[in-house]
Amino acid sequence: MTHVVSIVGARPQFIKAAVVSRALAAAGVRETLVHTGQHYDAAMSDVFFQELGLPPPAHHLGAGGLGHGAATGRMLEKIEAVLLETRPDWVLVYGDTNSTIAGALAAVKLHIPVAHVEAGMRSFNRRMPEEINRVLTDHAASLQLLTHEHPRKLLADEGITTGVHTVGDTMYDAALLFRPAAERSGARRRLGLEDGGYALATLHRAENTDDPARLRGIITGLTAVGAMIPVLLPLHPRTRKMLGELGLAFDPLRVRVIDPIGYLDMLDLERGARLILTDSGGVQKEALFNGVPCITMRDETEWVETVELGWNILVGADAVRIEAAARRFLSHPPKEAPPPVYGDGRAGEKIAMLLRDLAGKVHI
Repeated sequence: MTHVVSIVGARPQFIKAAVVSRALAAAGVRETLVHTGQHYDAAMSDVFFQELGLPPPAHHLGAGGLGHGAATGRMLEKIEAVLLETRPDWVLVYGDTNSTIAGALAAVKLHIPVAHVEAGMRSFNRRMPEEINRVLTDHAASLQLLTHEHPRKLLADEGITTGVHTVGDTMYDAALLFRPAAERSGARRRLGLEDGGYALATLHRAENTDDPARLRGIITGLTAVGAMIPVLLPLHPRTRKMLGELGLAFDPLRVRVIDPIGYLDMLDLERGARLILTDSGGVQKEALFNGVPCITMRDETEWVETVELGWNILVGADAVRIEAAARRFLSHPPKEAPPPVYGDGRAGEKIAMLLRDLAGKVHI
């Protein structure tokens, strides 16, 4: 039986793994789930395992709450010990976090093939730790699992042309799979929100939260949007911490701040929003899945299709641009529904079959 060790550690990875783990079980593939502990807050970790039906991880490495170097090093050391014990056919990693690169490095140094879900994404901003992680992981991996065709060219430009497979986006799978449960979650009802009567915002990326000037610009921009339409902001722990350290706060009359929420509640809130403002890659895609216009508070995006289709506007951390983009979308939303860019909802199944069928046939 094919044996896969899956490495997860952050919220988006739990969502993707929920889809793939089900598919692996259905394909008769044995999985050992390893949680690095990168996200260790219960609201950012435990709730996702409970909601998404993920089994408790076989190994919890407890490597959260550290700086980039210390966290990645500790993860690498502990993942290596797990791999030496289990000797799987594959190590499966997701996205672009420190957990991703630690898993890939630990595996490739032990000559265990790496499969990378969401391979080939590029922002071309090397100041982002995520960009370094995704580039290095792609070059360590033997199997590149693409969400859509565009990343294939980006990989080819870097000399990666073998082991490249377009499977679709596991987050799209998850959005379809968990949509009925999200509707039953009743998040909009509990918060007293009317469909189309609010904007939903998320803010967590280090380039924004750790830069006082950018954080102030986003606060001013969201406050301006709140004068046009109420803004709901589930606040990430990192953002809350930085606001406290800098003595900053959102105007409660314009921006309603709530505690972090689970995946099902987030899906429900996304579906009912008139507008989404975010610096998250996953939320950009979820906005497109739900046909909700998105404003991305970053200078670039890996998900260029969302911009090209007219459903996403890049505004950086500029308050004037944030307000202008919101005004544009509120007065002139896209007229046509977005096309299905990211697959057919069977990405997890395709990944499972590839891992099963190629086990023992890929050597590094």
